[in-house]
Amino acid sequence: MPALFGDDASEPAGASRSPGVAADAPWPVSRLAAGIQAALQEGLPRKLRVVGEISNLSARNHWFFSLKDGDASIRAVMFASAARRVAFEARDGLSVIATGRVDYYAAQGSVQLYVDALQAVGEGELEAAFRRLALELREEGLFAAERKKPLPAYPRSVAVVTSRSAAALQDVRDTARRRWPGCRLVLVDVRVQGPSAAPQVAAALARLSAEGAALGIDAVLLTRGGGSIEDLWAFNEPDVVRAVAACSLPTVAAIGHETDTTLAELAADARCATPTQAAMTLVPDERRLREQAVQLERRLTLAAGRRVEAARARVEAAARHRLFTEPARLVADARDRVAAAERRLHAAVPRRLAAARDRLLAAERTLAAVGPQRVLARGYTYTTDGSGRPLKTAEAAAGSAKLVTRFADGEVRSVPERRARPRPPRRRGPDPDTGGLFCS
Repeated sequence: MPALFGDDASEPAGASRSPGVAADAPWPVSRLAAGIQAALQEGLPRKLRVVGEISNLSARNHWFFSLKDGDASIRAVMFASAARRVAFEARDGLSVIATGRVDYYAAQGSVQLYVDALQAVGEGELEAAFRRLALELREEGLFAAERKKPLPAYPRSVAVVTSRSAAALQDVRDTARRRWPGCRLVLVDVRVQGPSAAPQVAAALARLSAEGAALGIDAVLLTRGGGSIEDLWAFNEPDVVRAVAACSLPTVAAIGHETDTTLAELAADARCATPTQAAMTLVPDERRLREQAVQLERRLTLAAGRRVEAARARVEAAARHRLFTEPARLVADARDRVAAAERRLHAAVPRRLAAARDRLLAAERTLAAVGPQRVLARGYTYTTDGSGRPLKTAEAAAGSAKLVTRFADGEVRSVPERRARPRPPRRRGPDPDTGGLFCS
């Protein structure tokens, strides 16, 4: 392989020496780029197969991604014509075999793998770990919808948990300042990538949960910009996910780009695709609220005007009533009605009394005609025992100690006498004088 640097470095293939240029003269960047490109073409096969894990995939038209293993990473590009021939869904964490060539892209100064074909191998280690953790934490109930808290409608203070140098912080600040200047943003500076990121984020969330209400914090925004699955892995750590779920304050999470998903976002009370969207979700829009207030003011003004007009119409209708226009006439009419009613009452009372007297006399005559005294006057009597109970049979009379027989003009007291029942007369032959009837 030809040397790239040094006084005795040979000239790269395909590069022409300019006439009159010394061997140790400075190289233009374009000449160095041509040397790198020539070295790659001479030192590597024109086509090779590389196995690695897809990371940081952007697949809109052309596909841009990285291929990585445990020790290294290389940028890769797959143009749309080749990407359309891929028969599976490419995604971060998927292990693939990429067939293509390595070349130097001079415009950006980067070495890239230009991929012509992809063959799926299986899930990468981080993707498998992500799925395993997701299942474990879901079984703990950390992603359940019923445990999620509602977001405040008008937060006065929001704690932003992110790195001071993160671009996401500036997006959140700009969006919040534009929408609701009265909302105070409190930065909780933590690392968002690397081994120390997860402990710092978990500790910050635990402290906000314990002291946030006393500090006047209404909600928490956990955010950072995009990156590969390795860059975002701190937000998949169980300690961070549990701290998000246990936070006493409403929490919104926006980690990475729109296509990225972390377990911390699933445990948060609300998940947003970008930091800007998270700020828009938490912070109300002052301009829209002012428009709503103006509309409500107009509606209230119209409603109050209608109420006033309706009340004025009722007052005017009442003023036209005879009670106010002809009060003396109303009093005279009422006096006439009272006098007429008095005359009708005086005429009706004697008639009602006479009719009642006639009904009473008729009832008296009816009672006298059917009363017991009238029956006794016709020669009938009735007998009771000593206690006044009427006796209906001779057997009942015989069992009484005393009898009272009542006539029309008085009563007779007597004592019953027991007598044997007479035998029935013996029947004889027919009497000729009775036309053949039997006589006793």
